[in-house]
Amino acid sequence: MLAGWKNTIDSILKITDKLLAVCVVAAGISFWIASTTSADPLKSTHYQFQETSLGGVGLTNTQSSSYQAATSGGILGFGNSAATGFQVNAGNTTTSDPALAFGIVSPNVNFGDFSPGAAAVATSSFQVGDYTSYGYVVQVLGNPPGNGTHTLAGMPATVPSQTGIEQYGINLVANTSPVSLGANPDHGQFGVGDPPTNYATSNNYRYISGETIAIGPKSSGVTLYTISYIINVSSLTPGGQYAGAQTIVCTGTY
Repeated sequence: MLAGWKNTIDSILKITDKLLAVCVVAAGISFWIASTTSADPLKSTHYQFQETSLGGVGLTNTQSSSYQAATSGGILGFGNSAATGFQVNAGNTTTSDPALAFGIVSPNVNFGDFSPGAAAVATSSFQVGDYTSYGYVVQVLGNPPGNGTHTLAGMPATVPSQTGIEQYGINLVANTSPVSLGANPDHGQFGVGDPPTNYATSNNYRYISGETIAIGPKSSGVTLYTISYIINVSSLTPGGQYAGAQTIVCTGTY
């Protein structure tokens, strides 16, 4: 019987702009979105803005009984402003700077003892929050657990668990085989993102270092991902203590 494997996942946070990738990584340059102005008057038969720009720096309070433009006093101040047809609760201006939040929720994975007659299973989880970028991708890096010169075989195709042969694989969805295991991504209220097909088929597992395991196609709130792990060994798998490490890389796309 083989001793268990305890794997600590390291997390790496990258925010990469396609045009300024080198500068962002090396110097940590912030991104600013330039405002635009218009010379045309902003008006219709029912309203007119008397300011040259709209936003948190206006100089004139533009309002009637049915609407109000956010001005310097309202959007940068605090409190409530109301009339018959509108209400404004003023506070801080939301920043337009891109931000990518990533964290490992449960980094330690312990399979217990291995047996040729049954799969060993475990789970881990991580969270991604993505603000004002065009999305993100998450990759997994690292070898399957090993013992000395022997490394367990990663699953090169998306296939079910099979006892009696060496297999190491993961997916990021809920499973019922070999046991009830894992969960589908939890998007909360505003989260966006899912695993690609290779890691999104229930009861099928795969592991190739460097592959993408989650994709967020646009800016979103926080999504919680659960990684399901399975390990099968054969009667000829060398005994001893197996250990390994993986790195989860989350990269913002712009």
